[in-house]
Amino acid sequence: MISRRSVTGAMTAAATGAAGLLGAGAGSASAGDGGRGAPGLGPLYRVRTGELEIAYHVTGPAGGTPVILLHGWPFSPVGSYREVAAALAPRGYRCYVPYLRGHGRTRFLRAATFRSGQQAALGADLIAFMDALRLPRALFAGYDWGGRAGDVAAALWPERCTGLVSVNGYLIQNLAAADKPLAPAVEEGLWYFFYFLTERGREGLRRDREGLARVVWHRNSPAWDFTEAEFAETAPLWRNPDYVDVVIHSYRHRMAAAPGAPQYADLERRLLDQPVITVPSVTLDGGADGVTPPTDGSGYAAHFSGPWTHHVVPGAGHNLPQERPNAFAAAVLEADGMG
Repeated sequence: MISRRSVTGAMTAAATGAAGLLGAGAGSASAGDGGRGAPGLGPLYRVRTGELEIAYHVTGPAGGTPVILLHGWPFSPVGSYREVAAALAPRGYRCYVPYLRGHGRTRFLRAATFRSGQQAALGADLIAFMDALRLPRALFAGYDWGGRAGDVAAALWPERCTGLVSVNGYLIQNLAAADKPLAPAVEEGLWYFFYFLTERGREGLRRDREGLARVVWHRNSPAWDFTEAEFAETAPLWRNPDYVDVVIHSYRHRMAAAPGAPQYADLERRLLDQPVITVPSVTLDGGADGVTPPTDGSGYAAHFSGPWTHHVVPGAGHNLPQERPNAFAAAVLEADGMG
């Protein structure tokens, strides 16, 4: 019997070969960023989609099983996934680590494009990234913003997703219930949601991006004893010229306090139905998550109609892949083996 991994690897190899024959097409990857790279993840590459020039790293065998590792806010894709990729690449996985819109070296192509941070944009970016690289299918794995991007793409484009790892479960926002309060203990952890609704919050983020990120790192991952070197490595992520606009729009849109970009209106209407995720899925909760308390997963089990399992990772906070990379890598292996 031919395994799904073998089929996916063959499809990826064929697509890569076709890209070499057909030329750049919708997107072209170019190595390097003035010599900048990431230890363990290699050079920085770029590829163009319809809206963005997406910066990304890639590591692992060229014909390997593709997995796209998606970072959260305000955490580093490099810090989050360096050790995860190091665990997966020797097992035959081709690991793609993109920078989300508004972060790092990812750039909008046109000044007139609305700097949206809404969930539909994040999911659409993931599919556009795959199209530009001619990746027919991949496994999506992420947390926070990146987990939401993976959930949206897996729900709306299941034919492109071979499996899903999603920290904190089903992350597609229910905008129809945006005005419904949560338990006070949960609302407390979402303080920056409300801060960003104000112009004071926008100005606070603009003035001190690193200071705000430090507070979020400590509060969202209270058991994580991160180093100053790890924090400093992430700082360039927040200096993106579109960072403030994208972040503010993301939080205002999810609180139904800002309209979405018109080009995503149809996708957002589909997401209002809270679509079921049908692909093989593993959900994770950090046992020490300071913003999303761990659960047994039963509260969102109905949103996963395919093979699904849930784990609580002891001691992990909100940035689970960086805090517990072995557990995250194991979840990728588990999701890939469920199909």
